[in-house]
Amino acid sequence: MSISETASRPVRRSRSLHLNAPRLIDILCSAVAIALLSAVFAMVALAVWIESGRPILFSQLRLGQSGKPFRMYKFRKFRASCGNDGSPLTLTEDERLTAVGRVLIATKLDELPQLWNVLRGNMSLVGPRPESLSFSDCFRDGLEKLLEYKPGVFGPCQVLFRHESQLYPTDASAAEFYRDVLFPTKAKIDLAYFPHRTLASDLGWIARAGWIIAAESWSTLMRKLLR
Repeated sequence: MSISETASRPVRRSRSLHLNAPRLIDILCSAVAIALLSAVFAMVALAVWIESGRPILFSQLRLGQSGKPFRMYKFRKFRASCGNDGSPLTLTEDERLTAVGRVLIATKLDELPQLWNVLRGNMSLVGPRPESLSFSDCFRDGLEKLLEYKPGVFGPCQVLFRHESQLYPTDASAAEFYRDVLFPTKAKIDLAYFPHRTLASDLGWIARAGWIIAAESWSTLMRKLLR
């Protein structure tokens, strides 16, 4: 082995450790979160089952890193008879929502099973929102660069557009509004953030999302109890 090859080995090893660090953080944090939230998982699953039976989970193909499809999981918030058919968007007064589903979407508890996607490596804790295959045509004119990043549970757009269902106009096609307005807006925000992300900024978005979800979940619970 030459001197140059010997000298380059620590550098390669250092780069490998650097590249694997985010993945190690994802594995550790998602595993701990699943363990700590196991009681919440059980309660949500029981609520879904009592109200409308099985399946407990809803799965759908989404676009992952490099455009590779993967199966993303959520707690089911629509009627079981809906299946995977219908609009890929959830509207404010969506008739497919169950009573439990309305609580899940308000508290974002339907997103919890995505921690399993993080553990498997399909998703990261922080990344762009994984897009439905129905909107794969939106990744063009430079916006396809978003596919360079692994999709995540948390991120700027997950926080800023957490009430996305309230933004759709009632006098126009929701799908067209998403294609022409919401998707480009969200993609540009993510493309401005992720090339310059840091561990500290990622943790900041996780903390911000956690705080908002906790506060809004408490508010939703109080409204339900006081009715």
